[in-house]
Amino acid sequence: MNQRRASAPRIGLTGGIGSGKSTVAALLASAGAAILDADALSRESTASGGAAIPLIAEAFGPEFLDGDGALDRARMRSLVFADPSARARLEAIVHPLVLRGIAERTDTALQAGARLLVLDIPLLVESGHWAPALDAVLVVDCRTETQIERVMRRSGMPRAQVQSILDTQASRAQRRAVADAVLFNDCISLAALDDAVRTFARGFGL
Repeated sequence: MNQRRASAPRIGLTGGIGSGKSTVAALLASAGAAILDADALSRESTASGGAAIPLIAEAFGPEFLDGDGALDRARMRSLVFADPSARARLEAIVHPLVLRGIAERTDTALQAGARLLVLDIPLLVESGHWAPALDAVLVVDCRTETQIERVMRRSGMPRAQVQSILDTQASRAQRRAVADAVLFNDCISLAALDDAVRTFARGFGL
């Protein structure tokens, strides 16, 4: 049985859409890191029956729930575009629930003997909430054109739609400005990326 660990380094992993962040998270997991997915916890809280649903209905109105009782993401996205303050109001509901979920999963990972905790946070820079909880930030970066091509290829979205998503996210420069380490995932083989990930992980005890 693994002995309970009182602590382990906490790394924030982030990157824009199409950067390859999910691939890096999987490589970190294969290297032995415990991955804590903030986005999955957020989706869980806003799914039908999720803890955020009653609060969202109260704050925004029941029309922001879909027929299944989950957050109507398309309607909320439109509201956020029209009223930027809506994002802060939604985050004020969802973020504490995500933090609670992260804390619970952190405890479970530490009890299992985790030596490195990786918090997978797509909007780490945009939210501004996470810095106090992290020991370092790892940014997955690539050229904007590469992001667009990857997303178009995997999703079938038109270029304009992908660009509109990119326009709502932090810029590459903004992410790199908060990074303690950057993995440039462009014109690189999976094997070379894995080597870079494992070199990074060794710096934190894996």
